[in-house]
Formats: sequence, structure tokens, C-alpha cells
Amino acid sequence: MTARTREQQRALEVYARVRAVPSGLCAEYKPRVNGLGAAVLRDGLAAALSFLERERAKNEAARQLLKDLAFCLSHARLPGLTKPGLSDESLPEEVRRLELSEYMLATRESLRLLIWFRRAVQATFPAEVPGDA
Repeated sequence: MTARTREQQRALEVYARVRAVPSGLCAEYKPRVNGLGAAVLRDGLAAALSFLERERAKNEAARQLLKDLAFCLSHARLPGLTKPGLSDESLPEEVRRLELSEYMLATRESLRLLIWFRRAVQATFPAEVPGDA
């Protein structure tokens, strides 16, 4: 039996999701990861997810990040977000429907996950070379 802390669980799930991001999406995925935590703090989780939801139709990196966040939140066993089949398409609506206490928990969990997403992106994506743009 292997016991892990919740932080270890978050790190394992997030690193697995980030490693699976197609290399062609890395350049667009990284700024979305870096900006989403600040957007959650500034505007709230529902507003930040609505922004990604709007981008999802025309940007594959936004769709991938929503999909990855939905996967990790569904495994966090949060009240209100435990429905099977939570996806990039259903996550923003499910978050908007949460009760206040559930919304606060989802926000805290999302922020913790986004810290791991930033670490994983910094550790696994190829480093940018100065002068390449």
C-alpha cells in the first residue's frame, strides 16, 4: 500500500497531464497556464473558466488546459464536481452551479492545482531561447 499526501497526488496527476500535451501546443499552453492562476485570483474561478471557455472554440491550447483542469478537479473528490464525465465542455457550467461553500473549495483546489501546472510546465516544456520569437 502506497500512501501519498494530497500534494503528491496533485503533482502526479498534473505532471502526467502536462507531459501529454502535444509539443505543437506548448507555446500556447504555457501562457494560459501562467495566466490562469492570476485570473482566478483577480476575477474568480467562474470568470477565469469562462474566459477559457470562450477561447476553447478557436484555440486548442485553451481546450487542452480546460480538459486537464477538469480531469484533475474530478479526481480531487470535491463536493459538486464529482459527477462522472466532467469534461472541458461541462466544467465551466458545473463551477457556475456550485453552492458558495463548494465554490470556495473548488477555487482553493484550482489554485493549488495551477501552482503544480506552472511548476510542471516550467520543468517539462523546452526552454525558450532568447532571441527566438
